[in-house]
Amino acid sequence: MVSSSHHPEPSPELTLREIPGTYGLPFFGPIKDRYDYFYNQGKDEFFKTRIQKYNSTVFRTNMPPGPFISSNPRVVAVLDSKSFTILFDNSKVEKKNILDGTYMPKLNFFGGYRVCAFLDTDESNHHALKSFFLTFISNSHKKFIPYMRTGLTELFENLENAISDNGSADFNIHSDNMAFDFVFRLVTGTHPTETQLKSKGPATVNTWLALHLAPLGTSGLKFIPSFVDDIIHTVRLPFFVIKSGYKKLYNAVYNSASSLLDEAEKSGIAREEACHNLVFLAAFNAFGGMKVLFPSLIKWISTGGVTLHRRLAEEIRSVVKTEGDVTFSALEKMPLTKSAVYEALRIEPPVPFQYATAREDIIINSHDSAFKIKKGETIFGYQPFATKDPKVFENPDEFVADRFVGEGEKLLKYVYWSNARETDNPSADNKQCPAKDLVVLCCRLMLVELFLRYDTFTVEAGQVALGASVKITSLTKAT
Repeated sequence: MVSSSHHPEPSPELTLREIPGTYGLPFFGPIKDRYDYFYNQGKDEFFKTRIQKYNSTVFRTNMPPGPFISSNPRVVAVLDSKSFTILFDNSKVEKKNILDGTYMPKLNFFGGYRVCAFLDTDESNHHALKSFFLTFISNSHKKFIPYMRTGLTELFENLENAISDNGSADFNIHSDNMAFDFVFRLVTGTHPTETQLKSKGPATVNTWLALHLAPLGTSGLKFIPSFVDDIIHTVRLPFFVIKSGYKKLYNAVYNSASSLLDEAEKSGIAREEACHNLVFLAAFNAFGGMKVLFPSLIKWISTGGVTLHRRLAEEIRSVVKTEGDVTFSALEKMPLTKSAVYEALRIEPPVPFQYATAREDIIINSHDSAFKIKKGETIFGYQPFATKDPKVFENPDEFVADRFVGEGEKLLKYVYWSNARETDNPSADNKQCPAKDLVVLCCRLMLVELFLRYDTFTVEAGQVALGASVKITSLTKAT
């Protein structure tokens, strides 16, 4: 088995310490932790107070949803950049049915299949499906820039029109529409409006995501009492609400991606299984990731104000003028733009949680101690703490756009958003995001198109259930 990990051997100078923390009383302990996590403290404070209490970035706790959905909410939390990397070591941890942590959604949401994201690297069909994804992405690379630029042109035109009509524009809505069109067209070669989905693709996927991810979040509505909101953590929301919508999404992919599905069958994957996996790849991995990432990117770039915007605009316009167009080569010659994207991925990773199960008794290291995790125990990582580790990053809570320029590139190995180090590459034998490089490319293209068109912009940022909400309040045209 190939491992993408740089996980160190136990350091002899570190003292082996009992893992601190408690799970509390059965049933009541998980519920107390759930209320602290969602309502009494919030995610960040939940982890901060326990780090302080135990004087350790490794400790035992319960993770939502707990009763009555999750039969075993007990985890060992790893919250620093060093201990976190055990989650990438496929020789020591298993990833079977643990994408969503201590909770496994009903398979109805995925056509009855355990799609690739829920498979461990040791399972035979993982290699076949991941290889299929990687081949598809590699063969599609010539479409990335033209498809994305077409979508971004429409996005910014729509934002301008909304600002002109209403004084501001909801970036999230327009970004979702652009992202879905881009992903669907990349997978099928067809615009979704030419299928039975018409313009309802984003709304369909948003409902599908909300229903099966509900136990892991909150409604985000402050006027709903916590004991009412908590119902979504105790009762699974039914698939039948989105059954017809999912069927339309599946049929749209099945009927439009025939050549891609032909290739899947040639590689030994059943056509129906391949299609449900493509739906998950497109709807969850790609669209779901972009839904969180693009507003976050714009929010953080906005915090740099006119000074950062001027630097980005100068770099981008200079390179494009010299190269004659926006190309892969041109994008590689924009170090500040690249760094700003990596910094957004570091400070607010789009998928903040990673889980795994220990294959055997293992020793992990934090910066200060060593800990023994027993075979079968669930390991949980909250990535924003690992990628804002003050022992690795200076001013870790600040957005520093040029953090990864020059010598700063050495820090990229501590950026973990893709379920591995940024310096690693996805393969059929690991769990790293197969579209890792495409995601980074799309973010760079968004900044390039933004600053080719505008000198600066302003936003009002808030929070929604899945990440940041961004309202564009002004776009100052390029001079």
